Amino acid sequence: MKLPVYAYGQAVLKKVAVDISSDYPNMDKLIEDMWETMYHAGGVGLAAPQVGLSIRLFVVDTLQMKDEKTKGEGIKQVFINPEIIEETEELCSYEEGCLSIPDLAGDVDRPVGITIRYLDEQFQPHTIKFEGINARVIQHEYDHIEGVLFIEHLKPLKRRLLKSKLEQIRKGKVKADYSMRFAEK
Repeated sequence: MKLPVYAYGQAVLKKVAVDISSDYPNMDKLIEDMWETMYHAGGVGLAAPQVGLSIRLFVVDTLQMKDEKTKGEGIKQVFINPEIIEETEELCSYEEGCLSIPDLAGDVDRPVGITIRYLDEQFQPHTIKFEGINARVIQHEYDHIEGVLFIEHLKPLKRRLLKSKLEQIRKGKVKADYSMRFAEK
């Protein structure tokens, strides 16, 4: 089932999410719905706060970003209760967008590589190092469970220039090709 994506201005997007246990109700259905919602909206990642749940869960699929030559470098993974335990010092800038903030994008500096500890959908533990676009998408989704939006990483001038557009999104005055839930209408 496609879930509505919570838009900029929704309080759940600014909360630090809580860990969950393997007995979280309807976990398989939630993950299935998150994948369906993400694909329908044209995203490469989706965090639980973006569908109104303040829990430490996100899904990432960078396979769809890769061409045939680099497809093996992408990932399709569920991350439960993740913790970034190491970041490279080297940063890379890349234009990011967000399903919760449609029609806006901006350059964000992020570490090129990270090491993350997490549980998969069977609640099996993993500690893996990711680099490049995989690391970037994971960090973007990880920010969501920490109550941080990509716009907070933008340069101050860029944020000021986007202020009126963000206010329009908060009020529900934006078009998206997927269902959204707004703070105000």
